Amino acid sequence: MLFNSFEFIIFFPTIFLIYWCLTKTGSAKNVIILLSSYLFYGWWDWRFLILIFISSFSDFVIGISIENTVQKKRKKLLLFLSIAINIGILLYFKYYNFFIENLQIAFDTLSLNINFDSLSIILPVGISFYTFQTMSYTIDVYREKMKPSTNAVAFFAYVSFFPQLVAGPIERATNLIPQFNTNREFDLLKSKDGLRQILWGLFKKVVIADNCAIYVNDIFQNYTAYGSTSLIAGAFLFSIQIYCDFSGYSDMAIGLARLLGIDLMKNFSFPYFSRDIAEFWRKWHISLSTWFRDYIYIPLGGSRGTRKSVIRNIFIIFIV
Repeated sequence: MLFNSFEFIIFFPTIFLIYWCLTKTGSAKNVIILLSSYLFYGWWDWRFLILIFISSFSDFVIGISIENTVQKKRKKLLLFLSIAINIGILLYFKYYNFFIENLQIAFDTLSLNINFDSLSIILPVGISFYTFQTMSYTIDVYREKMKPSTNAVAFFAYVSFFPQLVAGPIERATNLIPQFNTNREFDLLKSKDGLRQILWGLFKKVVIADNCAIYVNDIFQNYTAYGSTSLIAGAFLFSIQIYCDFSGYSDMAIGLARLLGIDLMKNFSFPYFSRDIAEFWRKWHISLSTWFRDYIYIPLGGSRGTRKSVIRNIFIIFIV
C-alpha cells in the first residue's frame, strides 16, 4: 500500500477518524496505531508480519532482560543475541541470493563445477528500517540511555509505526516511545502543518520524481541510442528523481505522523546545496547517517586516533 495509492486514500482517513473520534486514551490510540500498522504492512504480503513480530517480540523481551540483569557479561550476551537475531534476518532475506549468485560466478570463473541453489525469497518491504530501529532500542537500553519499555503495545507500535515503516525516517526509541506513552490531544495547527507537509511530499513524489522517471528510464534503457548531452541530462534528471522520490516519501511520513500527534525527525536538509561531500552525507537521509555515526562510527573510535584508524572507520561505515 503506497501513500499515493487509491487504497491509502481510503485507509488513512478511516484510521484518522477512528483514532481521534473513537479513542480517548493514549493506550487506546496505541492499539489503533498497532492494528493499522500491521494491516498496512500485511497489505503487501501477510507473511511479512511474522518477521516484524519476531523482531519486535525478541527485542521487547531482551530489553527487559538487560535491565533486570546485574552481570555485565550477561548484559552483553543479551545485546549480542538481539543484534544476531536482527542482522541474521536482514542478511538472509536481503543478501542470501546476492552472495550465492556471486559465489557461483566466482567458482564458474575458476572452472570449478560446484552448483549453489538460490532461493525464491521475497524481500520484505522496509526490513532495514525497522531492523535498525529495534537494534538502536536494545543498544540504548544496554548503554543505559533509556529504560526498557514495559508496555508491549506501545513498543510494538514504535517498531511498526506505518507512516515511517516503509521509507523512514529511522526513529530512535528515545524519541518515539515517550510520545506513545503520552495521551495525545488533537492539535489543529499541528494537523494543518501536517497536511502541508503531505502535499509538499506528494508534489515532489508524483509531479517531479515520477515525471523525471519517464525520461530517465528511457535514457538508461536505451543509452546506446543517445548522445553525450542526453546521457548527461539523464544523469541529472536521475539525481532529481531519486531525491524527490525519497525525500517526498519522508515528507509524507512526517506529515502523516503529525496528523496523528506524533513528531518524526527531519530526514533531508537540501543535500544538493552542500559545500562538500561530508556535508552532503550529513544532510542526505539524516536518520540513517546519524544512526551509523552513533552506533558504529563513534564506537569504533570515530575521528579520534591516528589517520589510519579514522580512514579504517570511514571504510567500515561505507562498506556496511
